Amino acid sequence: MAAPTDRFDEGTTGEAVSTKKRITFDYSGTRVLVTGGSSGIGRGIAGAFADAGAHVIVTGRKAAAADYDTDIGGFEYHQLEVTEGAQAEALAAGLGTLDVLVNNAGATFPGGRDEWEPDAFEDSLRINLVGAFRMAQACKAMLSASSMEGGASVINLASMSSYFAVPMVPGYGAAKAGIVQMTKNLAVSWVGENIRVNAIAPGLIESNMTSAMKGIEELEKPQMDRTPMGRWGTPQDIAPAVLFLVSPAAAYITGQTLAVDGGFSVG
Repeated sequence: MAAPTDRFDEGTTGEAVSTKKRITFDYSGTRVLVTGGSSGIGRGIAGAFADAGAHVIVTGRKAAAADYDTDIGGFEYHQLEVTEGAQAEALAAGLGTLDVLVNNAGATFPGGRDEWEPDAFEDSLRINLVGAFRMAQACKAMLSASSMEGGASVINLASMSSYFAVPMVPGYGAAKAGIVQMTKNLAVSWVGENIRVNAIAPGLIESNMTSAMKGIEELEKPQMDRTPMGRWGTPQDIAPAVLFLVSPAAAYITGQTLAVDGGFSVG
């Protein structure tokens, strides 16, 4: 499912000159669901799976794929409010088969809601933690029936806020800490069901959620100063890690949360 491939470019003499090797994945024949796949990290993951040959289903809050500024017309699209358990169950019931679930959907509250208010804190948990649990439970039977080599996979999206205090968004941070623990429990509980469960903890990634930070020195500089690689990450930095964890090359990996953070967590 994954293989290194040589790339060759013509040099000045016309001879083929080898450039860096790339790792490619082949997910032909697999079905992948990415919640919140309309933009940002989710869009990057969905696009990478599609490029690798998978049939990709994405969800979003809008009525139709055409309602988004980003191009998601190449994916199967379904409207979904992750806080609505009945919607998650209805979506899963209509999919038929599934090999990979990526629980990417999540949000903070731009527009002024204060997560220190109990109702907002609770809503953040429902969006960022409970929604992922409901989606995983709704898809469990399909995933268990997968014939994918190495087993089916659930990938949850954690965060650096799983490990570090982010007082601006205490509900989001609590939810993402819960994602790490939920990943461990699902992994242990479902290991006999042909399902592996892992998580990705991104660092500072360019997305709609983080766009307000860019250019504001008091917010951006401390993050960059702590990141040894000294740059923002992109969705294209996250997607290959997901494709690896889902692949047969990771068949002995479950219950883990992989930091993809430019070294932030060790800086």
